[in-house]
Amino acid sequence: MMIEIKVPALSESVSEGTLLSWHKQEGEAVAQGENLIDLETDKVVLELPAPQSGVLSKIVKQNGEVVRPGEVLALIDTEARAAAPAKAAAVEPALSPSVRKLVAEHELDPAQIEGSGRGGRITREDVLAQLEKPAQPASTNAPLPAPSGERPEQRVPMTRLRARVAERLVQAQQTAAILTTFNEVNMQPVMDLRARYKEKFEKDHGIKLGFMSFFVKATVAALKKFPVVNASVDGSDIIYHGYFDIGIAVGSPRGLVVPVVRDADQLSFAEIEKQIAEYGSRARDGKLTIEELTGGTFSISNGGVFGSMMSTPILNPPQSAILGMHKTYERPIAENGQVVIRPMMYLALSYDHRIVDGREAVLFLVAIKEALEDPARLLLGV
Repeated sequence: MMIEIKVPALSESVSEGTLLSWHKQEGEAVAQGENLIDLETDKVVLELPAPQSGVLSKIVKQNGEVVRPGEVLALIDTEARAAAPAKAAAVEPALSPSVRKLVAEHELDPAQIEGSGRGGRITREDVLAQLEKPAQPASTNAPLPAPSGERPEQRVPMTRLRARVAERLVQAQQTAAILTTFNEVNMQPVMDLRARYKEKFEKDHGIKLGFMSFFVKATVAALKKFPVVNASVDGSDIIYHGYFDIGIAVGSPRGLVVPVVRDADQLSFAEIEKQIAEYGSRARDGKLTIEELTGGTFSISNGGVFGSMMSTPILNPPQSAILGMHKTYERPIAENGQVVIRPMMYLALSYDHRIVDGREAVLFLVAIKEALEDPARLLLGV
């Protein structure tokens, strides 16, 4: 029986995708559940598995083609058998979608890359290390080419994710009245609390106690006090969201993605830390789903992990605000009439001035600062 492999239904905000690379050739045997091809959307890379075992009879759409939901990609003959190969084929190393795409972009041979991941799996770092190795001359007697003085350039198309991010950032700048307010927070209380309980926390919950859960909890507490910061604009209407879905900006090999921690107000510190850790891991492997990247009522971006001291984050439409975290530095501050050294972090809140007034934005950021400088507030709800 011949069955069709079609582009699956995507989310409402995703209407098309691009085929990255087929993992099987026509005439090859496929097993049920085996990944046939990677489909890149403007949010994630999807793996399309074989619905049944058989032989890949015909490939209809080729690498690089733009496809839409419902279109036929290939045909599988469930009753046919693959022809015996003339010689044993080399086993292709297991690659994640993001690593496979990077290998294809630079036309590398995975068999020549030494994997450092679990079970010899090739990681993104392994590919980058391979790219840094000097090219070997074809013959040991052949002279190395002399420097030509040329200034090479390389033109490459944007990935769908990069193009979509660019589109949304421009949209935010053109449609929203973006303003940013700043404050600073003394991280000593949070650092002391974390140092006191981190070992027991990890022992009891199986996850490390980081700083992000404190910021998520502080953000939710502030959003409850100032609901308009959790709202969004829809035409001439303001939509007030009665739930707290917090997007956490994460860097991935494909670019910036913002997975959403849903109903963050109902989660414990441990549950928040586990979700964020899982999102970070799957973002690096290109395994995030469209549903996990869709929606969100407020976002948090942590430029501090890259060393940023201060920045102005851009809104993630249609959200009305985003919190920017930065690197913690020890600085002298005045405390009870004395100059002391404290670990300080600058906070930035970019907001849509069309619906959020300056007073609300400033008080919202102050509420986050107060919650972090006195973490007991998060437990007492004050």
